[in-house]
Amino acid sequence: MHEPHRFRSVRPDGRTGGSGRPNPPSRRSLLRSAAAGGLAAAGILAGAPGAAATSRVTGSKVRDLSGPALTGRFAAPWTDLGIPVRCPDGSMLFVCGDTFDGGGVGGPDWRSPVGLRSSNASPGSLVVDGAVGGSRAVGLVPEGHTGGTTAIPSDVFTVGPTMYMHLMRGVIYETHHTDFWRSDDNGETWQYLCQWPGGLHGRQFQQKTYAVADDGYLYVLSTAFDRDVTSGLLLHRVRQDAPGDPAAYEPWGYAGGAWAWGNPPTTVTSPRRWGEICFRAMGGGYALTWLNMSPLDIRAQIFATPTSNLFTTAEQTMIVPTVPGRETGNAVASPYGGFIIPGSGVDDLHIAVSQWYDAQNYRVMQYRVNGLEGPAH
Repeated sequence: MHEPHRFRSVRPDGRTGGSGRPNPPSRRSLLRSAAAGGLAAAGILAGAPGAAATSRVTGSKVRDLSGPALTGRFAAPWTDLGIPVRCPDGSMLFVCGDTFDGGGVGGPDWRSPVGLRSSNASPGSLVVDGAVGGSRAVGLVPEGHTGGTTAIPSDVFTVGPTMYMHLMRGVIYETHHTDFWRSDDNGETWQYLCQWPGGLHGRQFQQKTYAVADDGYLYVLSTAFDRDVTSGLLLHRVRQDAPGDPAAYEPWGYAGGAWAWGNPPTTVTSPRRWGEICFRAMGGGYALTWLNMSPLDIRAQIFATPTSNLFTTAEQTMIVPTVPGRETGNAVASPYGGFIIPGSGVDDLHIAVSQWYDAQNYRVMQYRVNGLEGPAH
């Protein structure tokens, strides 16, 4: 049993903080359990306005990025997540999670993570035409799945000639530890750097996402990796030359009546149940996208600086849930993920959205989102 989190109360102005896969069906059932509440809250079942709804935001599917006809030739017909990262050579790598061959989810040759590549990195021209490993997408790191453990990627990013990848290790939603890897050959091979214990900061340092800023720092947002647990959102920074040194991560927190670097980390927004998160520097500001679990939808916040007040920043809904057969526009059956595709911007945002509602409907898709409001300066 997991130890419950304890959070300090949040003042109305948002200026306080908080302290801090056994088998595929278990993951699917959790998505389904959130879907009913998400559908009702989004107005699809009940006709009520959705939480954090933004009337200006529209979206549409651009294409499937994975599936038997698209990635089956790389022995990866069934895969998810597809975290997109521009490689130093200019290609786009999609780092995927639990991947199977055969007839559907849970089929043979379970690997995670794997890398699928588009030689053209333009958001308008993405097509998977290669894989790390060639004709069989290989696991990027050792992971034998003993006892149902797996290695789920939470982020991949590039700094100069080097790529970095963060993984959450253990039985899904029972993270034993997280680890960090680097590649100097466009994601073809990976070298281990370091790890963090799964219980660090009240488990709220498990799922990490990194924004590469122009001030020499990486800004890191993190949550617990468990969709059924309420978690804060913590902020750290680390020099771009030291992301593999756990001691170099500096927390941002509220203490003694003020926010400051070096204070114990406290939540930078209202605690909630988080799915996947993605944090990026973009268009002179920053974007955070995430799977929101209650109600179920994919949201974005656009803000000016890494330390902007997220308690008061508008949450803009990009993807809303629906049921199979009723998908249109930005309504997706069993959505998750929502990772920002490099090369897109606030005014024309492309995201990688995953879907899973049965063994043959498990894929990565590209969606285009328009109408997001830019940062308030």
